[in-house]
Amino acid sequence: MMRIQRGFWLSGVLLALALACAGCSAEYRDGQAGTAADRAAAGSGKEAPAGEDGAGSLERKPRIDINQIHLRDKDLLYEGQENTSVVTMYLTVSRGNAAEHTDHTWEEINSYSTYDYDAMGVDRYQTAGLLQVGDEQGPLPQEVGYGESTPNATVQVRGQTSSRNQQKNYKIELKKNKGTWRGQRTINLNKHQTDGMRFRNKLAFDLIEGIPQMMGLRTQFVHLYVRDDTGDEPSVFEDYGLYTQVEQLNKTGMKAHGLDSNGQLYKVNFFEFYRNEDVIRTEDDPAFDEKAFEKLLEIKGNRDHRKLIEMLDAVNDNSIPTDKLLDEYFDRENLMYWMAFQILTGNVDTQSRNMYLYSPQNSNTWYILTWDCDGSFMNEEYRLKGFTGKGSWECGISNYWGNVLFQRCLKSKTFRAELDAVILEMKGYLNPQRISGMIDGYRQVVLPYAFAMPDMMHLGLTRDDYAQLADGIPGEVEENYQMYRQSLEKPMPFYIGVPYVEQGELVVRWDPAYDLDAENLTYRVEFARDYAFTDVIDRQDGIVIPEARTALPEPGQYFVRIRATNASGESQDAFDYYVTDAGKHFGMRCFYVQTDGTIGEDVYEE
Repeated sequence: MMRIQRGFWLSGVLLALALACAGCSAEYRDGQAGTAADRAAAGSGKEAPAGEDGAGSLERKPRIDINQIHLRDKDLLYEGQENTSVVTMYLTVSRGNAAEHTDHTWEEINSYSTYDYDAMGVDRYQTAGLLQVGDEQGPLPQEVGYGESTPNATVQVRGQTSSRNQQKNYKIELKKNKGTWRGQRTINLNKHQTDGMRFRNKLAFDLIEGIPQMMGLRTQFVHLYVRDDTGDEPSVFEDYGLYTQVEQLNKTGMKAHGLDSNGQLYKVNFFEFYRNEDVIRTEDDPAFDEKAFEKLLEIKGNRDHRKLIEMLDAVNDNSIPTDKLLDEYFDRENLMYWMAFQILTGNVDTQSRNMYLYSPQNSNTWYILTWDCDGSFMNEEYRLKGFTGKGSWECGISNYWGNVLFQRCLKSKTFRAELDAVILEMKGYLNPQRISGMIDGYRQVVLPYAFAMPDMMHLGLTRDDYAQLADGIPGEVEENYQMYRQSLEKPMPFYIGVPYVEQGELVVRWDPAYDLDAENLTYRVEFARDYAFTDVIDRQDGIVIPEARTALPEPGQYFVRIRATNASGESQDAFDYYVTDAGKHFGMRCFYVQTDGTIGEDVYEE
């Protein structure tokens, strides 16, 4: 596969300058950038060995600083992988036993979301399963489960927001000593019901495979059949349609990709790099609460959290210069390539989740690894469906402003210059011709499943819609790039406080907005009875301090919307938004004036 190459990361030299010297042209070829000796030399800031310079001389590699190592995936993992092949899996589910927590029916497994389990205060239900792998004719010899008749796995619903969908995603965990599939015991099958194309996640990971500076995961199209021994037809395999299998990044996955399986690894469930002292604790702390911890960060590796705490202390210490923070605790290359990829593919649900944090032993360096890309390339589909799922501050760098680490990075002119150079380079790699060719292959695989039962019942697209979206995806990189450029000129988003009553007036305050060019800012504040702001009761323009007052209205539901504008005339919404069936309505907060004159807040949980 064609791979993206960039200039070596020269110690103390901006990437932007390195690319400028090369005429700002990105070079693409197969393989890594330079020889191993070249890369080691570039990482150390020294020249590569030039060979023997005299009799008896000994050529040596320069010593490598473990805190300056860039991550590189293992190309051998992907050799022979056919990105448009389909594997058939047969899953027989049955009620297990209480000791293994599998004493549940298939109907129960498919009836609850992760939010239901949280409300009930119980772990996700599991059932016993027999997984067999083969082709459309049946299980095949030499594949996992062949010839077996008793359960070899446990099965549960996986995902967070997606667990609310009618078509569920499944996590199949093969039991120890029951074999592996492609070296994996955990098999994630994702339906991607909200992705009308049903291939966006695979497209993104297959693109990552060609970017040396990013760590990817293996993916595979899977046709799933399920036989429910707990249901009405225990002898029949039901067609569950097409899924995408995505490799699980756990200790096994870490080993497979050449990572340190004894290092720290956290799956980010909802985390913005705040210190969270009440939750992020060491496990020998009497107040440590694992469930509370894992609502933020799911523990997948080493359980010693001292290194995580040290890093978070530094991130939240504004007395530490950003460049020093990044040099001591992060890998700039990793951060920039990860962010550039998400921005250009439009994968906006990455501000506080859908990623992993990884740090190897004996190193202070933390890396961000990609997870869940099914929100990529969704611009045209959102427009087609009239859904405001991406807009306003979610476009460009402002999407990351609410994250403490990313905000500190983006306030640095040096980081922004380097990021801009990487985005330009990656934009050349994510060109329409490459993406169009990949999509042509995926369409041939997906279409026969997408417009057949059961998937066609939940697709939400006609064949003409599908063709229109497929043709439009290659142009979304340029669209996302232009929105990124616009985001650099706008103020950054900010949060609105809960309105309150003071001396008979309604008062609202908000955090000051931030402008990258330090331009003067003014605010427009609007109060209305509806989220469309067709029934405005007060509008105030040109406000220079983050506070507004208005007459206390009569009891009822109200909305306040605030927008910041800089001296150049560029405007930005507040972070807050109101959600309806049509999607998000940005820059506003809903509240209620109670009959006793107090204020009630409308809280939305995504």
